Amino acid sequence: MSSVLSAALVPDAAAIPPGAGGLHPAATSGGAVRTAFEALRQSGLRARDAAERLGLSEGAVLAAHSEGAPARLRTVPLNGHWVDLLKALEPCGPLMALTRNHSVVHEKTGVYRRVSAQGEVGLVLDRDIDLRLFLSHWHAGFAVREAPLREGEFEALSLQFFDAWGHAVHKVFVREASDRAALEAVMARFAAPEARPQFALGQAPKPERLADAHIDVQALRADWAALRDTHEFFSLLKRHRLDRQQSFRLTEGLFTTRLASDAIARLLHLAAASGLGLMVFVGNAACIQIHSGPVQRIVPLQTATAQWLNVMDPGFNLHLRSDRVAQVWAVHKPSEDGTVSSVEAFDADGELMLMVFGERKPGQPQDPAWRELVQTLVTPLSEAA
Repeated sequence: MSSVLSAALVPDAAAIPPGAGGLHPAATSGGAVRTAFEALRQSGLRARDAAERLGLSEGAVLAAHSEGAPARLRTVPLNGHWVDLLKALEPCGPLMALTRNHSVVHEKTGVYRRVSAQGEVGLVLDRDIDLRLFLSHWHAGFAVREAPLREGEFEALSLQFFDAWGHAVHKVFVREASDRAALEAVMARFAAPEARPQFALGQAPKPERLADAHIDVQALRADWAALRDTHEFFSLLKRHRLDRQQSFRLTEGLFTTRLASDAIARLLHLAAASGLGLMVFVGNAACIQIHSGPVQRIVPLQTATAQWLNVMDPGFNLHLRSDRVAQVWAVHKPSEDGTVSSVEAFDADGELMLMVFGERKPGQPQDPAWRELVQTLVTPLSEAA
């Protein structure tokens, strides 16, 4: 496996005890963090897992590497002009864009083109790099350099962006075909070495939602039936003060169908066999990243403490913790282009892991082959058990 995540799937994070390297979670001095983090990275852990083992957010760990004595990992804070920075990436050529949530990592290689923003909402609209940006959640960023572990390899360059709690919202990595000099120039142009980003502890608060008993279910169903664009769905949820999974439960049998927990794996295998184009959405509160096109190589992987479902295609890698899938739904929304169907997976905390649609352009009806594929997933849970 060649992707950033795949190179570090083994050993499992659980194989390294919390506080490895002599760092107590409460000890956050820069030198202690750098020493302990490097020990964990040398053991094979990827950056997110190493930070968790230290009891710190990934953003806090990178902030600790922007001061003090030089280390194999060096960071420089960025100045917060996020849209201008992303616009400046086009001359860098192909880069790898990474967006993730707690359970899924989505990696696409391509060029950052057609970058724009209106207020706090930004867009990157290229077939390869296709992003929706919610900029009010972009709190800090770093230009990151990581020296290679082995001789003959290049220094890894990346731009990494975080929310106020230090959780990664988007990352940009140099690739072999990238213009390294152009990326170096971007890193220098947007550097703010005097900045000292601070991160809150814990998790971002969840929006308040009404309990099922206080939802006007008939009004919800009527508003759902009146949808004319799938983008109106977010406003529907906000208006009725409920979350996505809650809305699926309250419209079950009318607009939604609960699927077996292996539905995402079955979907990907069926799509790979048929060559059907998909749109695979993975995101967090600050960024949604989209793959449009077929998938080809589906690779399950089981380690000592985790089960992964991977797509390992040229230009597109997906890594999904299949053991965290708690619910999967088939969802149908009316639109001016006809019914638009998706398959959506949630973890045990009700967090959205990913959404999959059939590939289509605005103004076009969905592919009948996608509708048929979704229908094949509607197996009674008793039969799938």
